[in-house]
Amino acid sequence: MLTAEQRAIVQSTVPLLEAGGEALITHFYQRLLGEHPEVRALFNSSHQQSGAQPRALAFSVLMYAKHIDKLENLGNLPAQIINKHVALQVQPEHYPIVGACLLQAMREVLGAEIATETVIAAWAAAYQQLADILIGAEAQAYDRNASAEGGWRGARAFRVARKQVESAEITSFYLAPVDGGAVMAHLPGQFIGLRAVIDGTEQRRNYSLSALANGRELRISVKREAGGVVSRHLHDAVREGDVLDIFPPAGHFTLADSDKPLVLISGGVGITPTLPMLASALGTSRPVVFIHCARTPEVQGFRARIDALALKHPQLQCHYVYEEPGAAAGVQGRLGAEQLGRWLPASRDVDAYFCGPHPFMAAVQQLLRTLGVPAAQTRYEFFGPSQAL
Repeated sequence: MLTAEQRAIVQSTVPLLEAGGEALITHFYQRLLGEHPEVRALFNSSHQQSGAQPRALAFSVLMYAKHIDKLENLGNLPAQIINKHVALQVQPEHYPIVGACLLQAMREVLGAEIATETVIAAWAAAYQQLADILIGAEAQAYDRNASAEGGWRGARAFRVARKQVESAEITSFYLAPVDGGAVMAHLPGQFIGLRAVIDGTEQRRNYSLSALANGRELRISVKREAGGVVSRHLHDAVREGDVLDIFPPAGHFTLADSDKPLVLISGGVGITPTLPMLASALGTSRPVVFIHCARTPEVQGFRARIDALALKHPQLQCHYVYEEPGAAAGVQGRLGAEQLGRWLPASRDVDAYFCGPHPFMAAVQQLLRTLGVPAAQTRYEFFGPSQAL
C-alpha cells in the first residue's frame, strides 16, 4: 500500500526526472534487455536505437510521478499503455522483472545520496501500485477478447490469404484464421499484435487494422521501413499461404458515435487506422472531410479507392497534399493553416482524428487549435511508443 509519505517522496523526485529521466530510462533499458532476453520481444529494437522508446517511457514515468496523488489527471495515458500491452501480450510475470531493473537503475544513475533506501522503498511501492492497476486492466481485456464471439486468448495462427501492393512503400496483408473459425469484431482504429521469428529471434509488433471488421479475416497495411526488421520481413519474405501468429485487436483510438462532421487527417502510413473510420462514417449521414498528406503520389496508398468512395458518397470531401514538387493531383508542400481552414467546415464544431509521424501530428494539433477546433474533440494515435505532443 502506497502511503501519503511515499507519495510525497515520489513527487519530490519530479525535478530529477525532468532533468535526467531519459538518461535514467536509457540505463534501465540497457540493464533490462541485456540481462533478461525473455522480454526483448516486447520492445521494438528500432525504437530503442532511435531513442523513441526511452523518451516515451521517461515521459510516462514523469507523468506518473507528477500525478501520483490524482491518477485521473493522467488522461488517456493509462489507456494507451494498457492497449499497447494487450496487443503485445504483456503478462503479470513481466512486471517484477521491469520493476527490479527500474529500481536498480535508479540506484546506479542517481547514486546512494539521492536514491536512499527510503526513496527506493517509496518508488517500489509506487511501481507496485501502477503494476497492480495495469495487470488488473489487462487481465480484464484478455478475458473480454477470449469470451467475445470469434475471440481468442494469446496467439492465433492466421494464414496470409492475399498480399496486395498498395503503393511503392505500402503492402496490404489479408489474414484468415487457420482454424477456419469466426474472427472477433474490432472497432475502427484498433490494431493487432503480430509475432514473428526472424533469424532465430522473436519479434512482436503492432499494426493498425486497415479495413472494417467482417467476421472472416483481418487486413493490415504495412509500410516497408528501411530499418524495420519486421516490416522488411513481411514485404520481402512473407508469401501468400504463409502463417503468422496474431494477437487479438486492441486500441482506444477508435471512432466514437457522433453526428458532428468528421475530419480525418493522416500522414504517410498513418492513413491505415483512418480507412475503417472512413468506411464506418460513410454508413451514416455525417459529413466527412478526408485529408491525406504524403511525400509523393507514388508512395501514397488507397487513393483510387478513396476517390471512388467520394463519387458514391456526396457527404465525403477528399483533399491530398504532396510534400515533393511535381504532383499534379494535389496541393504541393505541407499542410498549412490557410489550406486546412478552407477545407474544414465553417463551424469548427467537428470531431477531428489524426495520425502520422510525430512531427506531423504535433503540427496538425497546433493547426486545429489555431483554427478553433475544440481540443476535447481532437484525438490522435501514435505508431510506436506513446509520447507527448
